[in-house]
Amino acid sequence: MKSIYLRNFIATAAMIGLGLLLVAVSIFLIGRSYIIEDYRANMISSAQEVAHTASAVAEKDSLNSWLLRMILSSISKATGNHIMITDSDGMVVSCCDELPICSHMGRVLPEDIVIAVNTTGGYQGRLLVSGFFGEERILVAEPIPGESEDTIGFVVVSIQQRNIFSSWKTLLFAMLLISGLVFAAILIFAFVYSKRMARPLDEIAEASRSFARGDFSPRVRQNTDTSYEMGALIDSFNKMADSLENAEKRRTEFISNVSHELRTPMTTISGFADGILDGTIPKEEEEKYLRSIRDETRRLSRLVRNMLDASKMKAMASDPKRRTDFDLTELCLQTLLSFESRATAKHLDVDPQFPDNRVMVHADQDGITQVIYNLLDNAVKFAREGSCITIRLYIEDKKAYVSVRDEGETIPPDDLPYIFDRFHKSDRSRSLDKDGVGLGLYLVKTIINSHDEDIAVKSEGGMTEFVFTLPLAEA
Repeated sequence: MKSIYLRNFIATAAMIGLGLLLVAVSIFLIGRSYIIEDYRANMISSAQEVAHTASAVAEKDSLNSWLLRMILSSISKATGNHIMITDSDGMVVSCCDELPICSHMGRVLPEDIVIAVNTTGGYQGRLLVSGFFGEERILVAEPIPGESEDTIGFVVVSIQQRNIFSSWKTLLFAMLLISGLVFAAILIFAFVYSKRMARPLDEIAEASRSFARGDFSPRVRQNTDTSYEMGALIDSFNKMADSLENAEKRRTEFISNVSHELRTPMTTISGFADGILDGTIPKEEEEKYLRSIRDETRRLSRLVRNMLDASKMKAMASDPKRRTDFDLTELCLQTLLSFESRATAKHLDVDPQFPDNRVMVHADQDGITQVIYNLLDNAVKFAREGSCITIRLYIEDKKAYVSVRDEGETIPPDDLPYIFDRFHKSDRSRSLDKDGVGLGLYLVKTIINSHDEDIAVKSEGGMTEFVFTLPLAEA
């Protein structure tokens, strides 16, 4: 399962990394744009303030006065912006740089800047102004109004882009560092979480390997922190395991039944056939032994058919989807009618004791029909000729009870604990039921137990009674 851990971890890390990358790029672009706009707004504000100051100074002096130059220098140092003042034609007449250093005096702004300020009342841009600056700068220009509201010059404010982004780079580095730490913490959490999420898959894989070895007992545990989807998968897997285990039990049981019952007749058939072939059995006795072989063969045929029927009925009765509400009284009467001819042949009296009202139960109708049929079949088979068979139906403790009683030879006390075991035949069965294979009562108990109900037997004083329960249908 390491590959599952690795795949989950890589997929989670990739998604988280991609998400953080998108967030980082978005923050970078949005932050960069915000900083530029913020600086541009401050530059425009500075330019407008300088324009008003220059307009006031120009009324008493000129635009290249020392007073205005000192004002430009002070504002430049306070804001970090480079400030120049030009005349109406765009020629620089004052600058924030000191005279020995300033190289801008007397130079003329590009014509497009002059035209933009004259026509739109201002200029904003990011460009490389040749002859003035050696690198690209953010630049704004504002007109200086005269006494008659005509433009007497321009204020040009600019700043290097690297100065703008120096603080942004520091912030960006801090953000990247924090993002890296967050990413590392999320990766650790994702690894632990994916490993926890994959733990049930480990158990499922281990259980599957046990299934492949023929061991269907392992089940996957479901913890309180298991997700809904994983819980549904675990439930489905455990149900599948239950189904496989039951199927394996039925298969093992069937093989055990077959091997148990086929051993004796096959040995008999093989011995008689070998005796006929090698001459051990005289010619005059061959017909007798061939009849024995025929009888054993027919018995094998009945055995296989009954075993298949038993397995089929057991599987059907265990299916809750087959259970419906039906009238148990009517079912008992219908099943009882099928024994009329046999009961008449043995001169048996039948005493049905049913309540006046219907008894509605919730069960597998086919399975309960088989139960009642098998019990009545045994009652007719083992009842003493001319005796009475009683079938009684009653309700007690919110359950339906069915009793089948016959008068005849009782079951030995030593046999009673094993009467419902598969292939078990009591002494009276061996004497009166030579064709049976001992699956009838086993099937009866299996069907009743599959409904989570009970069946009991009592045999004494010439009376044998079977009683089983069924759940009542909900009103």
